Amino acid sequence: MNSKKRVTSYDVAKAAGVSQSAVSRVYVEGRSVSKKTKAMVLATAKELGYKPNAIARMLITKRSGMVAVILSSRANLIYPEVLSLLNKRLSEKNERVLLFNLDDAAGLDDILEQIWTFQVDGVIALAAHFDNESIENFKVHNIPVVLYNRRVSGHSASSVCCNHEQGIRQLVNILDDFGHKRFLVLAGPSESDVAQERLECAIKSLSLKGHNDVPIKYGDFSYDSGRLTFAEAMHSNNVPTAVICSNDTMAIGVIDEARKNFGLRIPEDLSVVGFDGVNAVFWHSYQLTTIKQPLEQMTKAAVDILLEQIESPENPAQLRLWSGAFIEGNTVGPVRNEQ
Repeated sequence: MNSKKRVTSYDVAKAAGVSQSAVSRVYVEGRSVSKKTKAMVLATAKELGYKPNAIARMLITKRSGMVAVILSSRANLIYPEVLSLLNKRLSEKNERVLLFNLDDAAGLDDILEQIWTFQVDGVIALAAHFDNESIENFKVHNIPVVLYNRRVSGHSASSVCCNHEQGIRQLVNILDDFGHKRFLVLAGPSESDVAQERLECAIKSLSLKGHNDVPIKYGDFSYDSGRLTFAEAMHSNNVPTAVICSNDTMAIGVIDEARKNFGLRIPEDLSVVGFDGVNAVFWHSYQLTTIKQPLEQMTKAAVDILLEQIESPENPAQLRLWSGAFIEGNTVGPVRNEQ
């Protein structure tokens, strides 16, 4: 055989003494093929240096073998870990990730046009606001979508979520138990569904403890916005003794700003809590009190639900909700010098 010629499934079939369709079935998950035939085909393919053609497989299975993941470009330290887990889970199912990075809500339409063009098998959305109109658009194109850590009204799309309300209530309770009365809520961007839900949960939990009209400042989930917004709050007439941050990245920014530019001790002078449980919160310099998302369970569920809906599009939307784990760090303590 000419060594420069690409080895085809026909070559493998001829050398193994089986049909070409048998070779194709070996490389398509779920297709019926005997163990003896599979072993013979794989051994022959290895000897000849054959690699299955992904495009040819797409024509057989009527699937692209790709799942689009929409990821926000906003600085959130949890995204790389989530993306890594999703990629691992999807690879195990012979799906490849097609990553789309979203700068802002205005760019969503362009991304969706690309998704329609690539004819992906499904979509997992880590970012962007999805309303029922957007979900209907996916249905028109017969592409299932799973929302990660966000929901749409009416449950028109499947979602996997951490229980934000339960987690934030735990954080508020411990701050209230330590006697704090002057709070600052550091929310994420106003266009973020996750940030908006966490903000609403914080306001509700604080109100139930008798803390109303709590100051709110908006960051963008980034470290720098944590520092900047906290510095602004420190120049106001209502200096906080406790800061509730929408994510860990901003909480770490608050801690650094409080220590460096205001000489505050954590938690002696200021208590700070976050949400997500990113790796950095366990570093010795921070040891942040936070809620850790169950990423392993959430990413596995997102992939499982999506694949179920790819196989059975008529299945109803699902909502799976997990409790986050309370991480008792060293950034919360009793209030001092409270008026």
